[in-house]
Amino acid sequence: MSDIQAIASAIDGYFNLMYDVDDSRFRDVFSDACIVHGIRDGKHTVRSAAEFRDFICSRPSPASMKSPREEAIISIDQTASDLAIAKVRVRAGQTGFIDHLVFHLIDGRWLVTTKAFHVAQVFPAGS
Repeated sequence: MSDIQAIASAIDGYFNLMYDVDDSRFRDVFSDACIVHGIRDGKHTVRSAAEFRDFICSRPSPASMKSPREEAIISIDQTASDLAIAKVRVRAGQTGFIDHLVFHLIDGRWLVTTKAFHVAQVFPAGS
């Protein structure tokens, strides 16, 4: 498997986690030192990996709400043998995001070390 294929596979793991919110897979996707940040409701928010984990696990998963699953890889740029940046689109419940994911190759696994998000769309209830 090429590095790009391995990174795409790691992104697929990210998509699955964002939809299913299977807590047992969180460390397969995110580094313990990951920082998640973005603008939400006009305010800059910053969360550690542990805080982000608690946040996503504290609400119903999109899968449990039978929300549509919408996701796409916009781009992958491997800038070094152990560093890559991906831009993705993902829907989590009623919110559509554009995420910039920084991946590092850590102990043979591509893990998200930084997630910067942008709320691209809020879908009407029931859609």
